[in-house]
Amino acid sequence: MRDKIRDIFLESIQVKEEILRSSLGQIVEITELAIDCLKRGGKVILFGNGGSASDSQHIAAELVGRFKKDRAGLPAIALTTNTSILTAVANDYGYEFVFAKQVEALAGKNDLVIGISTSGKAKNVACGIKQAKKMGLKTIALSGGDGGDLAKLADVSLLVPSNVTARIQEAHITIGHAVCEIIEQTLFQEQK
Repeated sequence: MRDKIRDIFLESIQVKEEILRSSLGQIVEITELAIDCLKRGGKVILFGNGGSASDSQHIAAELVGRFKKDRAGLPAIALTTNTSILTAVANDYGYEFVFAKQVEALAGKNDLVIGISTSGKAKNVACGIKQAKKMGLKTIALSGGDGGDLAKLADVSLLVPSNVTARIQEAHITIGHAVCEIIEQTLFQEQK
């Protein structure tokens, strides 16, 4: 059991080390897009399925509440939390449109839209990004492996170099935490 636990941790570390080697520039670009969005009075809109839905909610909570500093809340919303909207849209239009309809209804011109899918094959996440692009919004895709169709749609696509869902999700939340920390440091420099 100890060896298996050690292997899991080492695999997670190796994935993150590879991200540092290959994707640091994309993390910087994502952070800059988020800072620009927030400075222009926009909000960060996030969505995904399953564990990626949880990651969307986690990142939105870090922005609205706080990451490390006591500060004013930053506008962010996860489109995964309103069960009435999710079930009504899924029932009336199909599950494929649960995020696209919310982007259409809730997104504004200065907003940043982030779709999260470990495989990049989630049709509803792709539809949400397509709707954002149709509205002229900046888009980010967080995925893994080859990124599926989702990677081709977004302005910035960061692909975690793994095909293991757990390792991809661990990397996504680390990326989210790094982005939130830099946003907070940049926008609230004087606060401790």
